[in-house]
Amino acid sequence: MSAPLIHKLLPSLIVMLASAVLPAAWAVTDKPLTADTNKVYQTHCASCHGADRLGGTGPALLPGNLGRLRRPDAIKTITEGRQATQMPAYGASLTAQEITALTELIYTPLVKTPSWGMDEIRASRVEHVKAENLPSKPVFTADPLNLFVVVELGDHHATILDGDKFEPITRFPTRYALHGGPKFSPDGRYVYFASRDGWVAKYDIWNLTLVAEIRAGINTRNLAVSSDGRFALVANYFPHTLVALDTRDLSPIRVIDVKDDSGKSSRVSAVYDAAPRKSFIAALKDIAEVWELSYAEKTPPVDADRAPDNRLTPGLGVKGPFAPRRIQLDDYLDDFFFDPAYDHVFGSSRGGQGQVVNLNSGRKTADVGLPGLPHLGSGISWSYQGRPVMATPNLKDGVVSVIDMKSWQTIKQIPTLGPGFFMRSHEKTPYAWVDVFNDKKNNDVIQIIDKKTLEIVKQLKPSPGKIAAHTEFTRDGKYAVVSIWEIDGELVIYDAVTLEVVKRIKMKKPSGKYNVFNKISRSEGTSH
Repeated sequence: MSAPLIHKLLPSLIVMLASAVLPAAWAVTDKPLTADTNKVYQTHCASCHGADRLGGTGPALLPGNLGRLRRPDAIKTITEGRQATQMPAYGASLTAQEITALTELIYTPLVKTPSWGMDEIRASRVEHVKAENLPSKPVFTADPLNLFVVVELGDHHATILDGDKFEPITRFPTRYALHGGPKFSPDGRYVYFASRDGWVAKYDIWNLTLVAEIRAGINTRNLAVSSDGRFALVANYFPHTLVALDTRDLSPIRVIDVKDDSGKSSRVSAVYDAAPRKSFIAALKDIAEVWELSYAEKTPPVDADRAPDNRLTPGLGVKGPFAPRRIQLDDYLDDFFFDPAYDHVFGSSRGGQGQVVNLNSGRKTADVGLPGLPHLGSGISWSYQGRPVMATPNLKDGVVSVIDMKSWQTIKQIPTLGPGFFMRSHEKTPYAWVDVFNDKKNNDVIQIIDKKTLEIVKQLKPSPGKIAAHTEFTRDGKYAVVSIWEIDGELVIYDAVTLEVVKRIKMKKPSGKYNVFNKISRSEGTSH
């Protein structure tokens, strides 16, 4: 069966697997009293969290992943849902006894937890074509740096869109449930995708072909690509690992167990490239630390096939490629944002408290009071009155926080119609665009903020009654592209000066679109 055909059938196969009888070794639990609970789980939970509780579009539900969630809070989450996530409320459809039994189930270890280490990762790799055999120039005439990669979650496809003509160049199937923004090689030729179920794919945009795939984890958060284009680092929720890949063919280099000195392991919240530092920065979900992993020339990669050991457990004195430098924190760091020089990480925990960590000294230098649940990973930056500032939307409260990145003081809290998700801008526009994604009443609105006055100057309704989110700009900043997050969705293209609609393109729930030039140039108006 061909790879494209497998990809087309993958969503249906996943649905079938979610309702299938599990192998005994991977059973959800072996306790007889949960037989009915297993059925409830498969009916209501498996489609998002996996039939085996190892994760899907939602996180893995295993005791090791729930260390920061007390059982009473788990019961509340199942009953009421979870704000700013896709977790629905089940209080009206399940009894209190069923919810309590589900909670007991998710805190019960699997009969056997599957292993996913170097051997399994290496065996999963598929090389569809050798990149060195492909032409070294685009097969199309469009500007290769003004393309958009559009992720369509509605039917698990991606579209390569010409950013000048706003016409699709090609559309191809992807793995199920891509998560996090795709990352690009420094020249914009290759794009790398990570799916929630651990698959990493390398796609050649210039030749419109899939190059290689590998499964780096079972439940994956995101990936980062080094500024020199040599490496990718994959952040996993399950198992609790970071996985380093050689971007040439996606062959694995290292599997890094994420643990503290006591042996406590942690999910990885996110990993990003810190280009000036020639390192990756990783935030940890369950350990109050942030890690820096260098890819500088002084620590060249070890060939996994010849390495004396292919697992790297962090600790004092650890040497070799991607050995983590561990910075101790006062609080967990779930989400973060870099200052322009990449000297500081501005992070927040799910409780909302902000902390600034100097990466050079390895010390916290400031606390930042933030309301609600800021979404720093979707923050943007610009110069305001001669000082660098960052602005972040909020997943819980109707507010945009503007922070001075010199003093780390809050300049202004801009009230919005409700909690949002994404905020975007561009160096050549005076406006910042923020959605109201997490407000059921106003989630069809995009609000326009003047970056000089810090005031909302206009409200747009790209498609009234339908969710509007994730603005992205063309390379020159002349046009803004908004997603309509519906199965029968579309891209709505605006003139960034007049704020008038110039075109609409039908799409299947376009969750995000990413302009090649803005990403590889690290535009201050987009996420990195």
